[in-house]
Amino acid sequence: MSKRRDMETHIRSLGEISGIMSAMKNLAVMETQKLTRLLVAQERLVSSMRTAGTDFLTFYPEALPSAEPGRPLYLIIGSERGFCGDYNEKVLASVHARLQVVGEKDPLLLAVGRKLAARVSDNRYVAERLEGVSVAEEVPSVMTRVMDHVHRLQTQGGSGRPVSITVVSHDSETGGVNTQTLRPFEMSSGRTAGFADPPLLNVAPRVFLAQLIDLYLFSLLHKIFYSALMAENRARMSHLEGAIQRLDRETGELELKRNLLRQEEITEEIELLMLSAKRLWRR
Repeated sequence: MSKRRDMETHIRSLGEISGIMSAMKNLAVMETQKLTRLLVAQERLVSSMRTAGTDFLTFYPEALPSAEPGRPLYLIIGSERGFCGDYNEKVLASVHARLQVVGEKDPLLLAVGRKLAARVSDNRYVAERLEGVSVAEEVPSVMTRVMDHVHRLQTQGGSGRPVSITVVSHDSETGGVNTQTLRPFEMSSGRTAGFADPPLLNVAPRVFLAQLIDLYLFSLLHKIFYSALMAENRARMSHLEGAIQRLDRETGELELKRNLLRQEEITEEIELLMLSAKRLWRR
């Protein structure tokens, strides 16, 4: 009987774990629904700003600053929480493959996400490790910290040497890891503007373009963070669903074994009752 009771205790424990995982899965589902709306709005914003910037350059091409080579800075976006499979491992594998192919000298790595940062603790290129995003509402605060660290790295040593930012993160649309170098607007040969007349400006074209580029890159980073968080929650849903199914199978097997043990106990009880009845009948 003690064996059956131990098995029942184990079954109850598995049921509690399955309930917790189901709750975590439901939270991930709710987060993906929220992120779906945010991503649609952010994509429209980024697309509109890209169109406006390209139209602006067709009238004021001289406002585009000359590109200066900068020290490569890789912004690696991982997960803050676990239960998402090999989400972080795929990001790190993409970074290592990129560094081997490109062969850049003295790259800087900015790791965002507690689970990701724990896996790059021994990497000599890591400049900073920051807390990541758990829910969509945390994206603005994390973005502020990221930009502060980027500015500090750019002005480190007082040289003012620019950095070339490349973001490595999961993409919710493709389902894989995307590597994207952040660039300002580019001139498109043969492209005609969407308007016949140039825009009227209250500031110098270079000043306007610099401000527009800052807003564009900031909005683009928001979109990238939202997309990475969406991919993370989808990975978490898939991982938890597989774990719940395995728990259900194990629980079913244990319940079957428990029922067999109970049947054996009932058989033994019946045999004892029959033996007792025979002894009473003989008396």
